[in-house]
Amino acid sequence: MLAAERYDRIVEMVNVKGSMRVSELSERCRVTEETIRRDLDRLEQAGRLRRSHGGAVSVKEDQPEIPYRIRETTHAEEKKRIAQAALAMINPGDRILLDASTTAGYMAANMPDFPLTVLTNSIQIATELSNRDKVEVISTGGQLASRSLSFVGPLAERSLETYHVDKMFMSCKGVHLEGGGISESNELQARLKQKMVGISDQVILLADASKFGVRAFARVSGLNAVHTIVTNQPLEAEQTERLSGYDIGIITV
Repeated sequence: MLAAERYDRIVEMVNVKGSMRVSELSERCRVTEETIRRDLDRLEQAGRLRRSHGGAVSVKEDQPEIPYRIRETTHAEEKKRIAQAALAMINPGDRILLDASTTAGYMAANMPDFPLTVLTNSIQIATELSNRDKVEVISTGGQLASRSLSFVGPLAERSLETYHVDKMFMSCKGVHLEGGGISESNELQARLKQKMVGISDQVILLADASKFGVRAFARVSGLNAVHTIVTNQPLEAEQTERLSGYDIGIITV
């Protein structure tokens, strides 16, 4: 394989997985780790990826969020089924937290009007629930992230410290079972979701099949923080085996 071909392959693999270690790239490209390190230096200088400790991360992951209206129509049917299953996990009187994901948005759109406290950083969800007389809605406030129609930043993070919820329903950019855990496309969203996890008794992860195997730019938490995963198709045998060590309930819809 010519050096130029190897460079293209390295960039392609890193973009697909979000990040890769030197040892993994060495094995895939069948060259020494020293060669890979030199390759990564050249590719970083060219702006095609970014070096990290022990490997490289995709520069594509460090881009602005995909606008909410576009995400809303991506894998829409799968997200709607996941949202419907998640709604069945809510009981009258619960205190719940909904993140600014489109899947949580579908939950809000079909939320029954019974006594419930909903904490959210999503403008879309707060607006959707405003016509439910029995649902108390609390917004975090904070810095407006216009692409996700959500509040992020220090003010939003501090406001979460005031509360405690029974159940958190969240989605993410990626779910990586080989040590990466749950990740987001940018640091502000990841930091806020870390705070959300910290104030929740139960964490329910809403993840369609496209999220698995993806390691995005900013880590939210390990899988040990998750109590239940709701997804749209059976996981592969290897994925199920890896998850078995975390005592996570899996609901497939």
